[in-house]
Amino acid sequence: MATSAAVRDDEPATKFAKDQLKSIIERIERLEEEKKAISDDIRDVYAESKGNGYDVKALRTIVRLRKQDPNERADAETILETYMQALGMI
Repeated sequence: MATSAAVRDDEPATKFAKDQLKSIIERIERLEEEKKAISDDIRDVYAESKGNGYDVKALRTIVRLRKQDPNERADAETILETYMQALGMI
């Protein structure tokens, strides 16, 4: 039985699948490393901005809002304003 399994491992399709899987895993690992480096860079920029007197929470909010579609952002702001009025906050 062990011999037939070993023979199957040497088949070209199996070798190709193994090589392809290894390549995919290595690419993911490399991208994860790049993602960590970018996250570290972003954290450094926020730390620098804090050191220059900017409010990091406000900066994060602005970055999040800029990612949104303008129409979605307007809808969310309208809902927020409505809720705040209902609660007597405005």
